[in-house]
Amino acid sequence: MTGGHEDAIGFNPDQHVLSNATYADNADELVKTIREQIKLGADFIKIYETGRDSYQDKVFKSTYQYTEAELAVAVAEAARLGTVVGVHCTADPGASYAVAAGVSSIDHAYYLSDATMRSMKEKQIYAVPTFAIAEYFADHSPNPAAAEHRRAEQDFHAEEFRKQLAAGVPMAVGSDVGPFPHGTQARELELMVQFGMKPAAALQADLLNGAKLLMWEGKIGELKAGYYADVIAVQGNPIADISAVTKVKFVMKGGMIYKH
Repeated sequence: MTGGHEDAIGFNPDQHVLSNATYADNADELVKTIREQIKLGADFIKIYETGRDSYQDKVFKSTYQYTEAELAVAVAEAARLGTVVGVHCTADPGASYAVAAGVSSIDHAYYLSDATMRSMKEKQIYAVPTFAIAEYFADHSPNPAAAEHRRAEQDFHAEEFRKQLAAGVPMAVGSDVGPFPHGTQARELELMVQFGMKPAAALQADLLNGAKLLMWEGKIGELKAGYYADVIAVQGNPIADISAVTKVKFVMKGGMIYKH
């Protein structure tokens, strides 16, 4: 939305710096934007539901951007076109609006209320924690105070993640790679295990739940006849030590070997 998360706030307005998303300020504009994106070849729709964030005195807050009714219109339009909506969403109340509207994933999920977690479990709506990007930003902070603040925020997120696991919130894996280097995002699996997930569960969240979330169930994520032959081999046993996923020695995609 205008002035919302990832709008080019702070730049000279005369320069008309492009946002990294299309603007939509109400339900009608959401529908129009979804139609445009699908027309241009998008597979899914992502909506920024919260931002900016605030973390002070162990309290995480984020302003919601769209109402439940607006998001419900967007979800219905995406469904009409055969796809789904995921949301950038760090906290309630935005998360509760998104879950009630029927989105497919809550990306980031720093803070979820008990009621929101129960509803996500019931509806099988995925949380996607994205710890790796937060770690990267902390490690590359402009000063020690900023680094300390980011690490405290990550600790808060990890604590909330453990609550989400205990509540049975479904998990999928996403690292928010891009601001940090592609090819290093296996770090996300290490952090999910470090913060409380069993290695096997983390791999299932990545391969099985990831396929479901992307609407590619029955095509990827498992070694089965009829699936795409997308295979990696790693040095070590990731069930015993999840860091093995960072040591990729073999890559096959679509039956073609790219790394041996």
